[in-house]
Amino acid sequence: MPRLPGLDLLRSFAIVWVMLFHSFLVGGLGPGFEWLSRFGWAGVDVFFVLSGFLIGSQLLRGLQRGEPLRLQDFYWRRAWRILPAFAVVLALYLAFPVLREAPGLEAGWQFASFTFNLFVDYGRNQAFSHAWSLCVEEHFYLFFPLLAWAFTRRPSAARFVALCVLLVLGGVALRAGVWLHNDALQPPRNWFIEDIYYPTWMRLDGLLAGVMLAALRVYRPGLWVKLQARSTLLILAGLALAALAFWLFRDRTGLMANAVGWPLLSMGFGGLVLAATAPQGWLGRRAVPGASWLAAVSYSLYLSHKLAMHAVHTWIAPVLPWHGLALFPVYAATVLAVGAALHYLVEKPGLRLRERLSPRPPASALAAARGA
Repeated sequence: MPRLPGLDLLRSFAIVWVMLFHSFLVGGLGPGFEWLSRFGWAGVDVFFVLSGFLIGSQLLRGLQRGEPLRLQDFYWRRAWRILPAFAVVLALYLAFPVLREAPGLEAGWQFASFTFNLFVDYGRNQAFSHAWSLCVEEHFYLFFPLLAWAFTRRPSAARFVALCVLLVLGGVALRAGVWLHNDALQPPRNWFIEDIYYPTWMRLDGLLAGVMLAALRVYRPGLWVKLQARSTLLILAGLALAALAFWLFRDRTGLMANAVGWPLLSMGFGGLVLAATAPQGWLGRRAVPGASWLAAVSYSLYLSHKLAMHAVHTWIAPVLPWHGLALFPVYAATVLAVGAALHYLVEKPGLRLRERLSPRPPASALAAARGA
C-alpha cells in the first residue's frame, strides 16, 4: 500500500501522544499541561488499529486474488522490520542498568520470546515496560495469517461478522470477569496492569477494528469508496465514539471503562483511520509538514524514548539553569535525536539488508515466470 498522508498524520500523532504520556517518568509537563498527556496511553490503540488495517490489507488482498499464503516471506519481512532495532534497545537495557528509566527489568528471555506482557511482575520490573504492546503485535503477526487463510478458503461474510461479534463480546465478558474477580480478592500486586491492560487476549479490539476495515476494503470495495466519500462524517463519528470512551476512562482502572471502553475506543479510531484513507478528506487531503518523517521513525522513537528521557533527567537537566516546561525542548530534541539515530543506523540498514537477503526471487523473475 502506498504511503497515505492521512495515515502518516495519525501515526505521528499517536507517537507524540504516547511520548507525552510517558513524560510522567520525569515529572510530566508541569502544572497546567496534564491534559496534553492524560489519555496518551490511547496512542498505542491508534497503532493497533493501523497495524490491523495495514497488515490485514496486505494479507487479505493477496488471498482474495488467489495467491498462496507465503508464511516464510511474511515472517521474514516482519522479523527484519521489528528485530534489529528491538535487539539493539534490549541489549542496552540488559547491558547498562544505568540507562534504565526504572531499576527493575524482567529477564531477557521474556523480551526475546515476546512473552513479557504475559508474565510481567510490574511492581518490581517496570523498565522497558512499553515493550508490552510490541508483544501484542508479534502475537498478531504470528496467528493472524493462519486465521486469515482459514477464513478465505471459503469466504463467508456471515461467518466473519459472527467471529468479530464473538471476539468483541468475549473480550467484554473476559475483562469484566477478571476485573470483578480481582476486585473481590484484591491481590497484593498491580493486577490491573498484569491481568487486564497488558495480556494479548485482553487487547484485541484495536487490531480487530483494523482487520475489519481491511476486510471491508478488500471484499467490499464499492462500499469502501462510498464510506470514503463521507470522510467528514466518519471523523465526527470517530471522535464522538472516542470521546465517549474517554468519558468512561475518567476512571482508567474502573469496570465500565475496561469492559466496554476498549471496543468503543477502537471503533472510534477505526472511523478516523478509514477517514484518513480518503484522498480528498480532511485528514488525507494534503501532507502535514513533518508528519511523514515522524511516522517513518515512530517505531524507533517508541523503542528508545524512555532511554532518552531518563538520560536527560539524569545527566543533562541537572547542569542546566532551566526548570519545568523550559526543559521541554531539551527533552524533545534528545528524544528525536536518539530515535532518529536508531532509525538511520539500525532500522533502515536492516530493511536494506532484508531486501538483499530476501529468499524470494526478484520482481522481474516473478513477472517472467507469470508470463511463461
